[in-house]
Amino acid sequence: MTSSSLSTMIFPFLILTSFLATSTMVAGARNLLEPTLPKPEVPQLPKPELPPLPQALNLPKPELPKFPKPELPPLPKPELPKVPEFPKPELPNIPELPKPELPHFPELPNSPEIPKATPTTVP
Repeated sequence: MTSSSLSTMIFPFLILTSFLATSTMVAGARNLLEPTLPKPEVPQLPKPELPPLPQALNLPKPELPKFPKPELPPLPKPELPKVPEFPKPELPNIPELPKPELPHFPELPNSPEIPKATPTTVP
């Protein structure tokens, strides 16, 4: 029995693709150097013309008879009933409350001062 490994199948495939890749560049350079052939002239087709559209008959516009405008009789203004006035309710007087006083806090003692750091100097 023969055994085939993956590398024996891939190696020829890589060689084949490298040859194909190099040949496309040569073909591209060859196309740049070839002179272009003159293109054959295509005969121009005449522009199609449509026949003129038929004109519609000009009929006179019909005149409508004039009717008198209808007038409505004036409508009487309706009388609205009067709304009864209610007395305003009297609210009881609310006594003013004294402002609450906060208890007196003793003053805190002053904190000792922290000495400031001085930069060190090298003699």
